[in-house]
Amino acid sequence: MAACWTKNRNLLRFFVVFVTICLSRGSAQDVEEAVKCEDLKTGQYHCPQPAIDPDTQAALGCRKEGLVTVWCSAAPGINCTGDLKKDVPCRYTNGYHYDIALLTSIFLGMLGVDRFYLGYPAIGLLKLCTLGFMFLGQLVDIILIATQVVGPSDGSKYVINYYGPGLSHIYMDNHTYLKPQEDWTVS
Repeated sequence: MAACWTKNRNLLRFFVVFVTICLSRGSAQDVEEAVKCEDLKTGQYHCPQPAIDPDTQAALGCRKEGLVTVWCSAAPGINCTGDLKKDVPCRYTNGYHYDIALLTSIFLGMLGVDRFYLGYPAIGLLKLCTLGFMFLGQLVDIILIATQVVGPSDGSKYVINYYGPGLSHIYMDNHTYLKPQEDWTVS
């Protein structure tokens, strides 16, 4: 009977040591997996769309740099510690309406009212004195404002409906990579 008790006690000790090791190893892995939330990579978190201000049609809290801070959450199955705030791009507006700029350019462009409205008083005065550069400058300004090449002088964007017909200009420089297509031939 004593031999059976000793055998069971050794088995019980082994079981307790085994369970303790397994539990400690699992908690150590949880500590290793819990990284700082600000160190998460793209795709490991989700940022909701920022709230839109109905007056400016821009994200609430959008700064002049064109960024707004939003609270993000980690993707399911990812543990992280701390707060996760990310800056996402936004369209900064300062009260200049696209439709007003375009209509003043069409109807009062020969007097330079469109340029005065957008914050370019020197060009507006020049257009006023030359009757819109003999109406040729008015035509050019209508095209430039319609294509949103000319915007407000403070660098902000036009107030346009958030999901409206805004243009996104795509620029290319020496650091732009063009992915080669199959139909391109190199001689």
